[in-house]
Amino acid sequence: MHLPVQSPTQIAWVTSDLDATEAALTGLLGVRKWVRITDVHFAPDACSYRGKPADFVASISLSYLGDIQLELITPVRGENVYSDFLRDCGPGLHHICIEAESPERFDAALAEAAGRGAEVVQQGVMPGDIRFAYVSKPQAGVPFIEIAYVPPAIRAFYDYIKQEQR
Repeated sequence: MHLPVQSPTQIAWVTSDLDATEAALTGLLGVRKWVRITDVHFAPDACSYRGKPADFVASISLSYLGDIQLELITPVRGENVYSDFLRDCGPGLHHICIEAESPERFDAALAEAAGRGAEVVQQGVMPGDIRFAYVSKPQAGVPFIEIAYVPPAIRAFYDYIKQEQR
């Protein structure tokens, strides 16, 4: 059995310095443009961290390398998976993301991951109605796998960012 999701669509880093990480990855990978979204609020009525309501803010920068989205995340305030990672591990590779094609497939993928013993560390709905969940299983060799559902309007925005790289 396999999770009802697509192949990995994103690689993400957590950093305390978006400018420096953008510059480093631009130099290493040759990406041309980053789109920054500052102060994204994750509200406690739509997000949980380690099973409790979470109220936090993060800034995000997006780019593409071919069809793979590159995401940089800087926690701004509040307790969350990003701030704890930065405190405990320092800046670095945080997760890869796999996407579900529908909300129902998202639910099925999350249930299947949990059924296989993965811990659901953080989950919720972020602005734009993106559904996400970070699951962790230490034997996987990457801190987190993100399972996400990206609605069509946000997919169009991502496609715009991707086209800017060509």
